[in-house]
Amino acid sequence: MEYRERYQSWLDDPYFDEATKAELRAITDENEIEDRFYQDLEFGTAGLRGKIGAGTNRMNNYTISLATQGLAQTIINHGEKAMKKGVAIAYDVRQYSDKFAEIAARVLAGNGIKVYLFDDIRPTPMLSYTVRRLGTISGIVVTASHNPKEYNGYKVYWEEGSQILDDIADEILNEIDSIEHFRDIKVMELDEAKSKGLIEIIGGAIDDEYNDKLLNMAINDDIDKSVKIVFTPLNGTGNIPVRRVLKDRGFTDITVVPEQENPDWTFATVGYPNPEDTKAFKYARNLGLKVKADVLLATDPDCDRVAIGVLNDNGDYTYLNGNQTGALLIYYILSQRFEKGTLPENPAIVKSIVTGDLGKAIAKKFGVTTFETLTGFKHICAMANEWDITEAFSFIFGYEESIGYVYQDLVRDKDAVVSSMMIAEMAGFYKKQGLSLLNVLEKIYEEFGYYSEKQISIVLEGVEGQQRIKRMMDDIRHMPVESIGEMMLQKTVDYLSDETDAGRSNVLKYYMDDGSWYAIRPSGTEPKIKLYIYSKGKSEKDAKDKVELIEKVVRHRMESVE
Repeated sequence: MEYRERYQSWLDDPYFDEATKAELRAITDENEIEDRFYQDLEFGTAGLRGKIGAGTNRMNNYTISLATQGLAQTIINHGEKAMKKGVAIAYDVRQYSDKFAEIAARVLAGNGIKVYLFDDIRPTPMLSYTVRRLGTISGIVVTASHNPKEYNGYKVYWEEGSQILDDIADEILNEIDSIEHFRDIKVMELDEAKSKGLIEIIGGAIDDEYNDKLLNMAINDDIDKSVKIVFTPLNGTGNIPVRRVLKDRGFTDITVVPEQENPDWTFATVGYPNPEDTKAFKYARNLGLKVKADVLLATDPDCDRVAIGVLNDNGDYTYLNGNQTGALLIYYILSQRFEKGTLPENPAIVKSIVTGDLGKAIAKKFGVTTFETLTGFKHICAMANEWDITEAFSFIFGYEESIGYVYQDLVRDKDAVVSSMMIAEMAGFYKKQGLSLLNVLEKIYEEFGYYSEKQISIVLEGVEGQQRIKRMMDDIRHMPVESIGEMMLQKTVDYLSDETDAGRSNVLKYYMDDGSWYAIRPSGTEPKIKLYIYSKGKSEKDAKDKVELIEKVVRHRMESVE
């Protein structure tokens, strides 16, 4: 059906509510109509993510119910035991997140599947913990993570507590495709589902357990707990759990950014609520300068990612990227556990293929193996899931350059709550020695070499944007850049066609002969193509100069593709 026919069918069909039809009738831009109806909102291994609004290519009650009916039928296919194990559902601060979570719960209940629905907003890692704790077959969290306010999303987890991989995603997608009309979706009223025991509301007991287990993961207690930290949850879900765990760990000087303390789906004070972007630290920096904080800490809206700023010698803040924070955490965790003799047998860390190599060098020093996976914590945690069965390795730490980290195996996803606790512990440990985290990072560079990195995102929205991203990938795939300054191309890995241990994905990675590399991939959740650059130099300046040169040459090549 062409997009115009899809659009008209929503206007004509009595199944769709009047508010939806009124929204559609009000659209005067033909391109907007096309963008809303030229495709169904794609269900991938990350579930759904898109702009909120009416239409087949938008996040709304109808697309949420369609995806959930596909999940429900998949669970039914796995048998009555799976249906009884049920599904845990959490949601964040986003517009309509609570409504979308309720719709998902009602569809599952309508299909006879048990649901455990949280009573209020929760961080994404809490959903992963709950799946593992309650032994459910699946989990859903309604969140758009760090996307702009116009977006929402729907992530699906499986029984291990990690996001679904291709096998389950394909099952769900096949079931979605078999649904002929929205009216075929089974939905039960909320009160009826509660009375029948199909929807159970869960609350504080899970939070208490999660917090207590986090506290047991501490490595050192003989630290400076007066380390000054300014924390911003960026109006998201991190406010309560992060403050609670830091307080219970005994940290005495935590100041919260008041304008960004409470939930606000408009993100009025930050705009783009992504702590990876240093602009998100504006309010935290101002408060930090006022109270002379040692560390600024920011979590994204669903509290699975965390970024930090560290007070420098100039009296301002240096913001660390994901590779740098990851390297600091790896160095702290492994060095301290090595010293205490608490590293398990066959210890391992896992990183993505676009994450830097400094963590790998640190791990090697302490006898810890590093594994690489495709981008996404569903792949990182899939290795931990595998080792639960094979016992080949003991999972210690997983991370990505996009400020996502997880320590140990309490959850099977990135977790900004445990990461915030470990960052605070690390800062307090080194402060007692008279060192800032910047001092420690410099010591790491001196020992392991100077590394620099940068990630560039080129936003290309709409139908034409997606087509141009494809043309960019095709162009550089077939004619790679052979030289950049004195750096010569040494090796190419095409993760779409080459056999690798990491698996298959639309990612291109180019290794230069000096140890530098860059990688290009389309985003799986946003209308972007991403360029990752990583260099190794003889000095800090040398490493940064290489990053700038690679960016100049490769970005020009990408943007020259019309």
